[in-house]
Amino acid sequence: MASANSTQQSSNSSAVSRDVLADGRAACYKARDNFYACLERTTGTTPTEVASVGLLYSAECKPARELYMKACRPTWVKHFDRQYAARRRVKRLLDKDSSQGGGAFTLPQRIS
Repeated sequence: MASANSTQQSSNSSAVSRDVLADGRAACYKARDNFYACLERTTGTTPTEVASVGLLYSAECKPARELYMKACRPTWVKHFDRQYAARRRVKRLLDKDSSQGGGAFTLPQRIS
């Protein structure tokens, strides 16, 4: 009985999901890039759809989002959405600082 379980486990561990192979990853990355390109193109429009981690997008990008969700593992989609949202947040903060005269700054010095 133990040998039957070990044979079953070894056959399960040797099976590789298609999405972790090079062609599956390439399809995922292409779908991801298309979706984020759509987000960039429709930045000025009102977002009507909600993705994972609170990412908002317009209905125009819905087909690209569906393809992205189909091509990538859900954990990858969530990871990429978090990365995108973090990059957008940093960019927004940097743009806000630069419009307010931000950028390089000096720390206060102690006067002796």
